[in-house]
Amino acid sequence: MKTYKDLIVWQKSMVFVYEIYTVTKIFPSDEKFGLSSQLRRAAISIPSNIAEGYARKTKRDNAHFITIAFGSATEIETQLLISKQLSFIHDEVYISLSSLLTEILRMLYKYRESLYR
Repeated sequence: MKTYKDLIVWQKSMVFVYEIYTVTKIFPSDEKFGLSSQLRRAAISIPSNIAEGYARKTKRDNAHFITIAFGSATEIETQLLISKQLSFIHDEVYISLSSLLTEILRMLYKYRESLYR
């Protein structure tokens, strides 16, 4: 790997950020500083922490930032469910986003585990 941009998990998380921004554009305007903002910040946190961790000198430091990215991803799981329950997103959108997020979570878990070996 030359840079963090070569990591598939970073690439997928960048796609996920785009998808979250696209979806939250249709949220009610009174959610601009609520759920919409929370989803966006948590989504941005995933690739940002992957990048920051990759730049660290030790595997332990990298694993710490991957753990933060993982936490942000699990936070989004709940926020997506809330968005669905409030009818801000349709079932198809929820399923699509959840599927991509599950894939990212699995990759983050495996990446973190590889750093502890």
